Amino acid sequence: MRIVVVHQHYLMPGSPGGSRFNEFARLWAAAGHEVTVVTGNLNYATGERPAKYRGRVVTEEWDGPIRVLRCHVPSTYTRSYAGRSFAFAGFTLSALAAALRVARPDVVLSTSPPLPVALPGYAIARLRRRRVPWIFEVRDLWPESAVTTGVLSPSSKLTRALYRLEAWAYRSADRICVLTPAFREDIVRRGLAPESKIDLVPNGADDALFGPGPREGWVRERFGWGDRFVVMYAGAHGRANALGQLLDAAEHLRAHPEILIATVGDGPERRGLEAEARRRGLTNLMFCGAQPKEAMSDVVNACDLGAAVLQDNPTFRTVYPNKVFDYMVCARPTLLAIDGVARELVCEQAQAGVFARPEDGADLARVVLELAGDPQRCAELGARGRAWVLANATRASYAQRYLEIMERLTR
Repeated sequence: MRIVVVHQHYLMPGSPGGSRFNEFARLWAAAGHEVTVVTGNLNYATGERPAKYRGRVVTEEWDGPIRVLRCHVPSTYTRSYAGRSFAFAGFTLSALAAALRVARPDVVLSTSPPLPVALPGYAIARLRRRRVPWIFEVRDLWPESAVTTGVLSPSSKLTRALYRLEAWAYRSADRICVLTPAFREDIVRRGLAPESKIDLVPNGADDALFGPGPREGWVRERFGWGDRFVVMYAGAHGRANALGQLLDAAEHLRAHPEILIATVGDGPERRGLEAEARRRGLTNLMFCGAQPKEAMSDVVNACDLGAAVLQDNPTFRTVYPNKVFDYMVCARPTLLAIDGVARELVCEQAQAGVFARPEDGADLARVVLELAGDPQRCAELGARGRAWVLANATRASYAQRYLEIMERLTR
């Protein structure tokens, strides 16, 4: 098959961030399919743009056997939430220009957020002599999550326009793929699509890149962690992540210098969080910055406990954060401050982590102390998590599930 993926955040080589479609594309190409990715030329985790893309609307390159069309994204992306909205719009326009350079595919897949990726995906699939199947993937419920986190006003013209765009995308797509059962339930409940039109393709772990490794090594040496019990959060530093709860937990753990909370990643809230940590004098909290994807298995293995936290928000009861799969496949236990389907998966199905109340620093600190004092339990949680991922949630199995969906559509 000739597969086209529209994904603003397809990673550049050596860049930090989520690599779901880098892995899918690699696996599809290895299975003999021809893959083209329409993506942005700005790294969403760091806001950096390599010099070779500057001044160009579309740059064609190759990621191994995968053709990649890097499209211009305005540099306002990391400056503010308004700047991010402008950057989404800019990418949509440049991706529409890239659509003219895509030969007729067999199937097109747009993955959201950002929600406007629906437009270039639709254009590639529909605006040609013979239409081709179009899949719309929902990695997050937009614009609902932006409204409930306070990024968008529920009554603004922009929000209303985004809700109309969301409904149009669900109606126009041949198939809708969602990452969690709760997303499917929400779409059906709102009458936006029948359940028969929706497929479940969750997040998972790349067990070819991530796996158990030694705790000691270059990561602990580089960051000076020594033999401390390290609780690590790996991911975005944005409003939705509510990382202030980690600062609150560090406050409650001041009397335990043998415990360190470390964050790995970047985002618009990072500078403010660092300033607040300095103001509070938190010496048991470290911001390590974004790390290359290829290094993240070593980084995860260097910690003792992986943390997954989000804002205490009903919308986030519908999500599976990808970081929990990385923790589990590395056999690290999870501190989960996210209720809903993530709690069901991590704490009940996989029995790989311990739940703490979201945005409750005291409860986070309680769980950290409990696990820091029980290495045997940590080892058991980690082992169960890895076994569950290998049996249920590898990227290879989900890449194959996607291929089966595409093959049904093309037939």
